[in-house]
Amino acid sequence: MRIIGMDIHRVAAEAVALLERHLTKLGRIPMTRDSLEAFARKELTHDDHVVVEATGNAAAVVEVLAPYVDRVVIANPKQVRLIAYAKIKTDAIDAAVLAKLYATGFLPEVWVPDQRTMALRRQVARRTQLVRQRVRLKNLIQSILHAHLIPPCPHLNLVGISGRRWIAAQMVPADERAAIERHLAQIDLIQGSLKEVEADIAREAMSDPIIRRLMTLPGVDMTVASGVAAAVGDIRRFADPTRLVSYLGLNPSVRQSGEGSAYHGRITKQGRGQARGMLVEAAWAVARSPGPLRAFFQRVASRRGKHIAAVATARKLAMIIWHMLTKSTDYIWTRPALLARKFRSIELRAGLPTSHAKRGSAYDYNIPAKRAEERARVESAEKEYTRFTSRWRAKPRSRHSKASAT
Repeated sequence: MRIIGMDIHRVAAEAVALLERHLTKLGRIPMTRDSLEAFARKELTHDDHVVVEATGNAAAVVEVLAPYVDRVVIANPKQVRLIAYAKIKTDAIDAAVLAKLYATGFLPEVWVPDQRTMALRRQVARRTQLVRQRVRLKNLIQSILHAHLIPPCPHLNLVGISGRRWIAAQMVPADERAAIERHLAQIDLIQGSLKEVEADIAREAMSDPIIRRLMTLPGVDMTVASGVAAAVGDIRRFADPTRLVSYLGLNPSVRQSGEGSAYHGRITKQGRGQARGMLVEAAWAVARSPGPLRAFFQRVASRRGKHIAAVATARKLAMIIWHMLTKSTDYIWTRPALLARKFRSIELRAGLPTSHAKRGSAYDYNIPAKRAEERARVESAEKEYTRFTSRWRAKPRSRHSKASAT
């Protein structure tokens, strides 16, 4: 079995073959589909294993080469430190290191998702980029108003109908007025693109049972559920919930040497940062929604502060998600009327027609008595969790923490 190491870049890739500890340079390949297919037909066999490093175009390289070889592996660049810290560094050396690490069994591999999961990841990433662009333009408008001593906008949405009327009534120079109008026009374009992307995500969410199951959690809407589902992919690749927590970078860092006690610091922030950020946002929403998770947030916040409590709640959500997806069960303390409203919002975003004359299950959320009944149920669970955890003893402080406090 040959191992082909490829150091890929934007315009070209350097390939090296490792066979029985002997390295052979296979040359430089232009990064086009025709060139890669010609290289695969000429140089590769169905017994070869190809190793590439995770880059922006690595998935496309895997797609082209996979039919011609036995296996294509993507390496985690953050963990391949032999390449990152090499003193003598060339593309051929990098490719050879990848091949040798794979041959010895020390190559940190990256999971390659299926086409459906990859498409969902791209759509979620596009939505995030569009939201960031919209926030940047809003900040530019805010900075213009701030520079001319204009107080903050009294309306919730600066670029909404009321917010735009308020902006039009403010006194700013003509050039600044023109700049604001340009920014508002760009925001309108972004809003149109964002609506199309969210419609694509909504259509995918309607037929995806995993996304619908994740939405049974409090604070998790279509956006968060789609982002987490795209990041996690196949839940079977995580043997236990701590593996999923580590994959999302929500596990605390640990430092320990010799016989000294272990020091636990901040979270590692490794892995899927986008999904981690979405879970933290969901944790802030959980803090406002009744249920055992809100009691958990408040218990941690009383000792460590709200920001640490939000991260701890996000970690708790990740562990619950592992159990839900592994056991194929919904969240036990979900509120049916609120969940039906979430599902109805997906249908509307996907472009399904409205039916004002017909009342579905989502209408129950508009009935105060029904809403109060469901809320009382989860509030009872929250009180029971608070009562149960109130008997827990706080852990004694370690010598390290006492010394730091002193």
